[in-house]
Amino acid sequence: MARSLRVAPEYISKVKSALQHNGYPSQQSLATDLGLGLSTVKSFLSGKPVDYLNFVEFCNKLGLDWQDIADKRPETQPKSTNKEASPFITGAPITQPRYFFGREKELKRLFNLLKRHPLQNAAIIGKKRSGKTSLLHYLKTITTTPPEQLRYGQKSDWLPHPETYKWVFVDLQDARMQSREGLLKHILESLNFKVPAPCDLDHFMDVVSENLSSPTVILLDEIGAVLNPGSELDDTFWNSLRSLATNQTRGNLAFVLSSPESPSNLARSTGHDSPFFNIFAYSANIGAFTESEAQELIASSPIPFADEDVKWILTHSQCQPLLLQILCRERLFTLEEGENDDGWREEALRQINPFTDLLEPKK
Repeated sequence: MARSLRVAPEYISKVKSALQHNGYPSQQSLATDLGLGLSTVKSFLSGKPVDYLNFVEFCNKLGLDWQDIADKRPETQPKSTNKEASPFITGAPITQPRYFFGREKELKRLFNLLKRHPLQNAAIIGKKRSGKTSLLHYLKTITTTPPEQLRYGQKSDWLPHPETYKWVFVDLQDARMQSREGLLKHILESLNFKVPAPCDLDHFMDVVSENLSSPTVILLDEIGAVLNPGSELDDTFWNSLRSLATNQTRGNLAFVLSSPESPSNLARSTGHDSPFFNIFAYSANIGAFTESEAQELIASSPIPFADEDVKWILTHSQCQPLLLQILCRERLFTLEEGENDDGWREEALRQINPFTDLLEPKK
């Protein structure tokens, strides 16, 4: 099934008539009701391609059968490209917000810490492959992503003035981020601050403390990667970052990090005693999705799954995000190939076997 659909030319007049017949005096009123941009509504009403999910929502609101009015001519369907996002993503962090599901409770708490002054620090704790990196990316992007690039009804108004925020994502597994100069330069460039020469800790502190005047969140992914003995990012470095956040930036700076365990425990186990690791008063411990979150992810498939397949996926994934993604990917692949029996399940179990450490032991 195409990821985008358009109204067939012979139905465009019917679609436009349905607007007022269903109580929408203008295109803007429909856009507002659906939480989409006016440009998306105009594209739909003029027969231009729109996202599949948005197309279905338009039809539901206008009392139309989307399968009847969709243009079925193969040559008119948008051609897939290498840049088309997969509906189920495995092995890589999710960077497009519309494909991120779950974590509603954690998002509420995290954004509550970041929407008030002074900004407060937080840690995201979870096993490998639990979705920590995806959650960091989502924090960075969701509040400024245009509505037409989100799912229908997907919440994005987490912050009162998101346009004033600056976000810096740091992948600490990147060797370039494991040197002082490389990390400091990356932060300054991400903030559009002038990089001093030399770019050392003293000059970095001066530049940030003098210029940072808007809410800023630095996202440190996999903090444990740089806490090894001999690292350039030693306690002096972390002490300086703590001072920057607590005393030098007037409450405008916060850190959110990801780690397999609490920052203070991780620091102690690696021989660090900087008070930086004690400023994370809130920890979001992430693991399995709730069943409703898992159901929402499964329901996003462009080809609906049978109820028995949904139940099987929930059972064998235990609602673990990575396992859900893998099992859904396998089922979707076979449906796209026209295979409607249960033969896919054996291969699906083989695909999740390397990650069964995520599962809870059977009682």
